[in-house]
Amino acid sequence: MNDQAAGQNPTGGHDIIVIGASSGGLDALRVLLQGLPIDLPAAVFVVLHVGARSHLVDIFGNTASLRVVRATSGAPIEYRTIYIAPPGQHLLLHDAHLLLRRGPKENMARPAIDPLFRSAAATFGGRVIGVVLSGALSDGTAGLRAVKRCGGLTVVQDPSDADFPEMPESALRHVEVDHVSDIVEMAGLLGRLTHRLAGPATEIPIEIRVEAAIAAQELTDMEIEEDLGTLSPFTCPECHGALWQIPDGGMLRYRCHVGHAFTAETVLSALDGEVDNMLERLLRSHQQRAALAHRMAEQERGRNRENLAGQLEGRAREYEEDAEVIRRMVQRHGDPSEATALASEGSALTNDGDKA
Repeated sequence: MNDQAAGQNPTGGHDIIVIGASSGGLDALRVLLQGLPIDLPAAVFVVLHVGARSHLVDIFGNTASLRVVRATSGAPIEYRTIYIAPPGQHLLLHDAHLLLRRGPKENMARPAIDPLFRSAAATFGGRVIGVVLSGALSDGTAGLRAVKRCGGLTVVQDPSDADFPEMPESALRHVEVDHVSDIVEMAGLLGRLTHRLAGPATEIPIEIRVEAAIAAQELTDMEIEEDLGTLSPFTCPECHGALWQIPDGGMLRYRCHVGHAFTAETVLSALDGEVDNMLERLLRSHQQRAALAHRMAEQERGRNRENLAGQLEGRAREYEEDAEVIRRMVQRHGDPSEATALASEGSALTNDGDKA
């Protein structure tokens, strides 16, 4: 690490900026990174939820005022540089270097925001500025809490300014945020905050260190979750193992033995997805049963077995009625009142042995 990097903190300010964004975050990041001062006395680290491929370095490099690079494991942390997390790996900070690890997913994502924030807080304490931008659900909230607990500063995009306000809103509900800002004003704010003297070093809570180590794949003890929380009745959406509930202020958070981590909102979203998939499979099953019963009826009618053909046609109509109920449940699954009414209407579908 050179003498203008964060290792010795020559300015004494907040020289580590970690930024997390998800849905709607691309445009927000483009505006923010373009506005950062060219002489920024800090290093910037960005996690944006991406697919298997990413062109973020090219996208931001064409407009950002600072150098933009793809994060590489073992690289020294240098000022006036923006490090972009690559697909499929968590971006973590350790001592004076970057780490890339294929640790357990958090909130169904890798890279995820919370591991970056947590590792920065555990390594640099009060020198960190954590920033949560536009996104769905609640990734980033737990990490922002870790930044705050370790003495760092917290900044959140104004939910009214975000394309997807859920992540900023979650952060504001669970963290005593220092600054809320429109995206066009945030670059100037961050520039000013880097010159504010960081507070004295504080003791890093052990649970933050433990969770940072899990993301870095430094802990493999299958019983570590028992030290972090208590066994819950819920199962992991990723591996279907047991989930441990982790106390974290007013947040509901969970981890499994493998290390997958979730907020309650993410677990609920994953369960919604499972229900949708189950309903779609059930719909296809009833449609196929109806079609097959019609075909069997035609065959029996061709053999002049009208009685049996009539019974099969009756079963086909019942399957079609069931399929229609399920189709409406699929369409209206987002409306709890509709789902309840339709579930009642179609309750016989789970016990239709007389129709089989």
